[in-house]
Amino acid sequence: MTGNADLLIDVHGLNKSFGAKHVVRDLSLQVKRGEIYGFLGPNGSGKTTSIRMLCGLLRPDSGSGTCLGYDVITQTLEIKHHAGYMTQRFSLYEDLSIRENMDFVARMYGMKNRRAAVEASLEKLGLAERRDQLAGTLSGGWKQRLALAACMLHEPKLLLLDEPTAGVDPKARRDFWEELHALAASGISVLVSTHYMDEAERCHQLAYISYGTLLTRGTAHEVVAKQHLVTYLVSGADLYALAAHLKTLPGVKQVVVFGATLHVTGEDAARLNESMAALQKNGDYRVSLAEPSLEDVFIHLMDHAAEPFT
Repeated sequence: MTGNADLLIDVHGLNKSFGAKHVVRDLSLQVKRGEIYGFLGPNGSGKTTSIRMLCGLLRPDSGSGTCLGYDVITQTLEIKHHAGYMTQRFSLYEDLSIRENMDFVARMYGMKNRRAAVEASLEKLGLAERRDQLAGTLSGGWKQRLALAACMLHEPKLLLLDEPTAGVDPKARRDFWEELHALAASGISVLVSTHYMDEAERCHQLAYISYGTLLTRGTAHEVVAKQHLVTYLVSGADLYALAAHLKTLPGVKQVVVFGATLHVTGEDAARLNESMAALQKNGDYRVSLAEPSLEDVFIHLMDHAAEPFT
């Protein structure tokens, strides 16, 4: 094992292509021990490919670095044995019970005292009373809990979670994130990809990737501040017509509907301020300055991303 003991992930210049598609471009990423690191980006941006390179399932075409102290090029087997990976789709056997699935995973890792380990894991994540239930009959939230239990069974120090809460109800998502923070507090590092901005805000650090290129990183506050955006909240009658009108005004780069309010965002503060001041003189509209949200930044980055893979 090599590398900085405080960094569970420390990679530089990773690249991966599939045929003519350059899916990940010069990815550099550092994740500290006990840190929850959010991985953001639109569908097809290279998040899953990046995660699979980090956990030893895909070999990078070039680049270097370590995961859990093991080389991501030459020591992928060791990484697989010491990291926990949760896929986008439920990947356990639906025609096996919860306990049978867990026992199968324990066998795959060659765990000693696997039965005791399985029972302890079932108790820890509240699955004991359902141990004989077929996995295929579980709701999305319970499948998620089972998948987390399975990837935690061998007690990894790093979890790589690929959109783990997609299709899960809000309560199950909240419970899942409370468990992630408890794990992080115990020293486990988590790299998690997500499309939910409320989840992104719960991460210690964030990285945004688009079309294979890492565009920005930092805390949620730092990511927002780096874009130097100005946002106004505008409301009034006939939001659809109002939005169309706002998009024509100087300084306006994006207009997004949030319920009964429009988020109007731009990069040129002077021009946008003038446009909003003029609009505010119309008594039909309510206009107020607001802090740009992480979602405003997310949409801005999507709109300014490079063209797809070339």
